[in-house]
Amino acid sequence: MLEWPRRNSYDARFAEGSTRLRVVGLTGGIASGKSTAATLLGELGAHIIDADVLGHQVYNPGTSAFQTVVKTFGEDIVADDGTIDRRALGSKVFGNGDALTRLTDIVWPEIRRLAELEIRKVGDENPNAVIVLEAAVLLEAGWDNIADEIWVVVVDPEIAIERAMQRDGADREAIEARINSQLSNDERTAKAHLVIDNSKDQATLVSQINAAWKQVSSG
Repeated sequence: MLEWPRRNSYDARFAEGSTRLRVVGLTGGIASGKSTAATLLGELGAHIIDADVLGHQVYNPGTSAFQTVVKTFGEDIVADDGTIDRRALGSKVFGNGDALTRLTDIVWPEIRRLAELEIRKVGDENPNAVIVLEAAVLLEAGWDNIADEIWVVVVDPEIAIERAMQRDGADREAIEARINSQLSNDERTAKAHLVIDNSKDQATLVSQINAAWKQVSSG
């Protein structure tokens, strides 16, 4: 099932004078097929910004976020090669809501800043571009106001569990815990302009993506 978007008016905040640049915020839960949807959109001509990639850049040595994270969580999270040891950092925030909030308060604004810089650059080079910001935490981080439209990929929770178990080799309880820690499908779709249901096969997903692309790229 694909529900058509309620188009927001674009305020040209990233490309003055443009009336056709479109920024789509793409999100979804674990094993929803969000990344597959982003790949398909990239093949159709969208410029993809992967928030996970930006997240890794934020942790690079020498960045302000790197320095703040180390100052906040301690020198012991720095590995021998000078990078942040994600496992050591994770052990300090896992199951600790306050610590996790301190971390996201450092990292999320930096990811947003990098995303906005890339959007502006792409918009300057191609005012007619369609840009897709792929982010699992798009809504949680408050990045939805970057985008003109929010697209949410959903999947039935039971199907998500089965897919994640096959993909990650994790047990059911671990996957269920991850799903329960995220926003629900209902919470995401309440903020969506477009809902893409990926509970069926790949061909059905491709069909929905093609239809959505035709709509957004036509302006």
